[in-house]
Amino acid sequence: MGSIFTKIIKQEIPSYKVAENEKFYAFLDIFPLVKGHTLVIPKNEIDYVFDLDDELLGEMMVFSKRVAKAIGKVIECDRVGVTVIGLDVPHAHIHLIPIDSVDDMNFSNKKLELSKDEFMKIAESIASNFE
Repeated sequence: MGSIFTKIIKQEIPSYKVAENEKFYAFLDIFPLVKGHTLVIPKNEIDYVFDLDDELLGEMMVFSKRVAKAIGKVIECDRVGVTVIGLDVPHAHIHLIPIDSVDDMNFSNKKLELSKDEFMKIAESIASNFE
C-alpha cells in the first residue's frame, strides 16, 4: 500500500516540493511549526531513519544540508534546526525547521495555518535557492 510519503513521491497526493534528486525528496510540512518547516525523505520506503544503511543516511544528511541552506536564504532565522521523531509516519524523515530559539522546535506548539498560495510561494522560494 505504501506510506503517505510514498504516495507524495509518486504524486498520488500533492505536495509543496522544494527539492528532489534520484534518492531523496524534500517538501513543506503541511502542519508547520513555522514558515519553511520542511521534511526530507528517502524515496525508498524505509520505516525508521536509523534503519537506513550508513551510506544512504550520510547522503540524506548531505542532501538535507543543501535544503537547509536554501531555507536559510529564504526564511529569516538564526538557524535551521534538525529533528528526527519518526512516530507519525512509518517512512524515515528528517524535519528541517527555521528557528530563533529551541522553543520553535516544540511539536506541542500550535501549528501554523497557511493558505495554498503562501505554501506555494515559500516552496518556490526555497526551490529557487536550492543548489
